[in-house]
Amino acid sequence: MASSTLFKHVLFFLISVIATSYIVQAGDPDILSDFIVPLTSNIPIDGNFFTFTGMRGLPANSTNPSTFKVTKATMAEFAALNGQSVSMAVLQFPAGSVNPPHTHPRSAELLFVVEGSMEVGFVDTTNKLYTQTLQVGDLFVFPKGLVHYQYNADATNEATAISAFGSANAGTVSTPVTLFATGIDDGILAKSFKTDVATIQKLKAGLGAMA
Repeated sequence: MASSTLFKHVLFFLISVIATSYIVQAGDPDILSDFIVPLTSNIPIDGNFFTFTGMRGLPANSTNPSTFKVTKATMAEFAALNGQSVSMAVLQFPAGSVNPPHTHPRSAELLFVVEGSMEVGFVDTTNKLYTQTLQVGDLFVFPKGLVHYQYNADATNEATAISAFGSANAGTVSTPVTLFATGIDDGILAKSFKTDVATIQKLKAGLGAMA
């Protein structure tokens, strides 16, 4: 009897360790050094390595884009972020433009409006929609992995926001692109959306025109 109880305790402990390990690994892993130097890098590790200049002039001194534009500072653009579990992006919205529904599988997103106003929203796992209209100085958080969007409803003025992420590589999965521009069979999409193949092909053609 005692051995049976001990076995249950040991089994519970092992399951707990495995579960905890999975949760920990779901985000950026901890590193065992102060920072990570790229193996292929020949540049000196000084203040320049920890500096990113790709956002200089944004948004005040930049040319206003004709369509929605995102300027990223992830580990792909800024190698020093590798292992630091942070990244940022500047989002520029011309009048009436939208950042289509998408997700970030590896991080929540904290949005800070610095110019104009915008409508935002996300959908939780019960399919409930949460929306808000943001003004300059407002912050809004999009929970990790949930579908969300941002929209500049102003027909005449631009909007700009800064996004912060708790991952050096949060990832972006665009809902329209994932569904209609990755080769999923038209028949499967038609059945999934309870429509016909011709409608699906029109959606794909429209998405191609927007790209």
